[in-house]
Amino acid sequence: MSRVLVLANQKGGVAKTTSTLNLGVALHELGHGVLIVDMDPQGNLTMSQGLDPDEVNPSMNEVLTQGISIEDVIYKRELDIAVASIDLAGAEQVLMSVIGRERAMSRALMQVKHLYDFVLIDTPPSLGLLTINALTAADSVIVPVQCEYLSMRGLAQLQGTLELVRENLNPDVKLGGILPTMFDSRTRHGMEAVELLRESFGELVFDTVIRKTIKFAEAPVEGISVLKYAPSSDAAESYRSLAREVLNGKKV
Repeated sequence: MSRVLVLANQKGGVAKTTSTLNLGVALHELGHGVLIVDMDPQGNLTMSQGLDPDEVNPSMNEVLTQGISIEDVIYKRELDIAVASIDLAGAEQVLMSVIGRERAMSRALMQVKHLYDFVLIDTPPSLGLLTINALTAADSVIVPVQCEYLSMRGLAQLQGTLELVRENLNPDVKLGGILPTMFDSRTRHGMEAVELLRESFGELVFDTVIRKTIKFAEAPVEGISVLKYAPSSDAAESYRSLAREVLNGKKV
């Protein structure tokens, strides 16, 4: 059975895209078929695989708003990737007048989900209709959280949105895990933030902590994952560790 994992946090800059790609590649390294889906109009996931969001056409925008097959927007790179373009920014307004607008993503994935072991969806930094579509299609949600106090404040809002989706659209979706990211072990603040996360959310917090490193900025410039860019690095190993946690199923 394919599993749909959504990476979501309404706060930007928390390593959602980095985590979507590198977790996907780590799962693929372990022998699993993986599709990654770019649901962010900024197209950062698309760029991180060496594709230009300004040049891909069609993209997830046409999948969601015109009902074209998602197969038509999947490119084969390190992983299969369903690409985004800036046009996706207008999709929420178009979908507002569509019956069943929250289920456009679910309908699209029905065509290809059986071809993969995992579908990982990167969402925009908001709790708008694109993110709701992803949550409605999801089995579980991974929440990357930057290791600082202010990043944690949005978790309650995301949990509230998830509860509404559960009540009205997708009763089976669960909070699969909270992923501490951008951790700086040199600062006391970072250590305290991780401790607070574990105190507040307990077993929901992954054992894996993603440390801050320049390699996460360098790899997308090359259009590849950090696992391909620096395969022996601590950065790559951290996502391999996360993949093993996901496969163990203790959270996700």
